[in-house]
Amino acid sequence: MGKTEPSGGYLSKEDQQFREEMRDFFQEKIPAEIRAKVSAGQPLAKQDFVTSQRILNAHGLAVPNWPLEWGGRDWTPIQRYLYIEELQFNAVPLPLQFNCFMVGPVIAAFGNQAQKEKFLPRAANLDDWWCQGFSEPNAGSDLASLTTRAVRDGDDYIVNGQKAWTSYGQYANWIFCLVRTDTEAKKQKGISFLLIDLDTPGVEMRPIITMDGRHEVNEVFFTDARVPVENLVGEENRGWDYAKFLLANERSGIARIGLSKERVARIRRRAKDNGAWDDPLFRSEVIKLEIELKALEVAQMQILARAGESQGRPDPASSILKLRGSQLQQRASELLMELEGVAALRAPGDVADPYHAAEEQLAAAAALNNYLNFRKVSIYGGSNEIQKNIIAKTILNL
Repeated sequence: MGKTEPSGGYLSKEDQQFREEMRDFFQEKIPAEIRAKVSAGQPLAKQDFVTSQRILNAHGLAVPNWPLEWGGRDWTPIQRYLYIEELQFNAVPLPLQFNCFMVGPVIAAFGNQAQKEKFLPRAANLDDWWCQGFSEPNAGSDLASLTTRAVRDGDDYIVNGQKAWTSYGQYANWIFCLVRTDTEAKKQKGISFLLIDLDTPGVEMRPIITMDGRHEVNEVFFTDARVPVENLVGEENRGWDYAKFLLANERSGIARIGLSKERVARIRRRAKDNGAWDDPLFRSEVIKLEIELKALEVAQMQILARAGESQGRPDPASSILKLRGSQLQQRASELLMELEGVAALRAPGDVADPYHAAEEQLAAAAALNNYLNFRKVSIYGGSNEIQKNIIAKTILNL
């Protein structure tokens, strides 16, 4: 957890004070052992996520983006950005994205009162762990081509199909799904938004082990799973509208500038410890990354400054944040790999390498895991190729 100032001197006195309050709280209240795991790039246990989020929720800091009546905060766009940046920079696990930035805002905006009362408090406190059922084997970037069916049968929907890349599904007890309820309508018009209990008969979760050797994602199969109609959010066949609302929330912080800054601080510390900082070529690469992060942060601030003009519509310029943010996240992971060198290829405790301390081996192994894992950031949330198309059409008018 570095000590470099995360933001420049362009903040107002009030925003600077807000940032310092957030930083002090995160450093004092979130257990140091959890923050150390995050900073080292080590995987978190389910209980680490739960412990951190419940501390945040107890102090009104788990769901600041929600309506006030459900635990939200009356913050400015700049303050919301600083909150996320300080979470990331201080190596605090973010409130579970699926609960707090995805299904929660959708239920708050489009759910009925019974759904809000049933699901929102439990989502904020991580009493329920939600996962996302959007992507399918043949419907990723072209999400509207999804084929998972939900057929009305009395007071239930009968669901059949498959979802893929379901992150942390192994911890979840609920999944929010896009399902096709009208096969005759235009593909965006025949989709509905369903909430499904993962204990429902006919629902099966299977692990997918990724190339970094970790179990982070899953595939979910639905075979004649009966889901109560009361679990439909909003109107039938309006799910695509709700999905666009959800994705706008998901992409709002996808540049992850605070996370990249924390990574750079880690690179600096590690490079000074092992002598790599004495190499002017390596040092120049780190400084170049810091400059590019600062430029991205200025762009982020410009977008936030005009957030009130958009009247709730996504700013096309956010595609620049997603595109450049993912590239810089990957560059930071590449520098960490370069820093560790061949040591990253050794497993912790490898008997073939008895001369490295266990802590150094863990750091090296984490660098490899992060490098492999961060290949995905240019794909999820709308691939970088799609973001380039958006930029070309909406900003450059090509």
